Amino acid sequence: MEDSAEPKKTRRAFVQAGGAAVAGLGSTGLRAQSSETLALFGGPKAVTVPAKVQGETTKWPRYGDEVKQIVSTLLDNGNWYAEVPAFEKELKEYLKVPYVKAHSSGTCSLMSMFFALNLPAGSEILAPSYTAWATTAPLHLFKYVPVFVDLNPRSMTFDAEYAKKCLTSRTKAVLLMHSFGNPCDMDHISDFAKQHGLVVLEDAAQAQGASLQGKLMGTWGAMGMYSHQSSKTLPAIEGGSGTYQTREYYERATVFGGYELARFFPDDSPYKKYLGTGIGPKFRIHPLGAAIGRIQLRKLDAQNALEDAQVRRLTDRLVELPGLSRPYCRPDAKRVYWGCHMLFLDEVKAGCPKDTLLKALRAEGVRASPGQYDEQHRYKLYAEPGWWHHPVIIPADLHGTTQVNRQAVRLPLFRTEVPELVEQYVKAFEKVWVHRSELAKG
Repeated sequence: MEDSAEPKKTRRAFVQAGGAAVAGLGSTGLRAQSSETLALFGGPKAVTVPAKVQGETTKWPRYGDEVKQIVSTLLDNGNWYAEVPAFEKELKEYLKVPYVKAHSSGTCSLMSMFFALNLPAGSEILAPSYTAWATTAPLHLFKYVPVFVDLNPRSMTFDAEYAKKCLTSRTKAVLLMHSFGNPCDMDHISDFAKQHGLVVLEDAAQAQGASLQGKLMGTWGAMGMYSHQSSKTLPAIEGGSGTYQTREYYERATVFGGYELARFFPDDSPYKKYLGTGIGPKFRIHPLGAAIGRIQLRKLDAQNALEDAQVRRLTDRLVELPGLSRPYCRPDAKRVYWGCHMLFLDEVKAGCPKDTLLKALRAEGVRASPGQYDEQHRYKLYAEPGWWHHPVIIPADLHGTTQVNRQAVRLPLFRTEVPELVEQYVKAFEKVWVHRSELAKG
């Protein structure tokens, strides 16, 4: 049963007061926490669920008996290559797109996408700096140049307003990355791209199963991609896939990494002549990875929903604490979670340094860590003009990106129902927050 509105208000007021005024607040648990010694100073830990149980609920990927059986069966019967087209067919049906191609990795999916673009040398592509290297580093291989776009610090997603200021006569495409599974504003970005004649591309490596207005991430753009590496929401140990809205993009992306696949193209395909050679690379997904991916795809939505429910049970209560918030997700969006879930910690509103609070939380048994993520514009590759058609403009500072990395805190994803652990995490946060004035004094 949920608490009534009044106890919630009392509880929040107590924690916001830093535990200083105990009398008359009517929250027995919090009064006890105000007098309880922090684990950092020798008191009992708030999180007492055994490490083995915690390890089991946070374990990822989760390959059960069904996966083990199909791998064993395929090793015995040798019919593994049939798994690749079967995986592509099932992805296509799930995603509701005209064309899908499986690749050996998410990086290879991106490279196939960039080849399929077929843009003039020196074309500029608007892209986030807040992303993994694979999103932007390979662009130089195709003589494209990234233009780094800031984040909206509220949602940690692509800032379309900032992007508008980055347009030049060379801008030909816009490449989105759905940070940690939170959907970008694809409707607004699509309108912006259409207005300026830009091709929309999606890096949905961290967001398989997420959607906006009922439309899945990775299917909004002219092309999209997913990663099936073992940390992702659809883990196949290793692998990737691409989505293509036109036959031209699909055939060009496919022939780039597939020497044998042009035989399936219609006779009028301009790429059929490359049968036997492709363009050079070999990007075929491992067939056992495809088989594992098929099984994981059937579980994708249910697993994402379970994790979302767990995150909400925890963060709905944590964001009542001063200085804590979560990345904004639009009401018409459904997000997923890659690897962890993020909170934002505003040190000014919390009244205590982030590092100090994290140290105290870890002492209580909370697996919390700073949430910094890659900022591509800070890497040497982009600063060396010899790699690029023309020099990449290195921004002095992307303020939204800097704010996200300064405030981000990572917490583990609970992949199973663990109500006791959720309660203990809440207790640990509240206990630390009640003592934050003491902690701030050092």
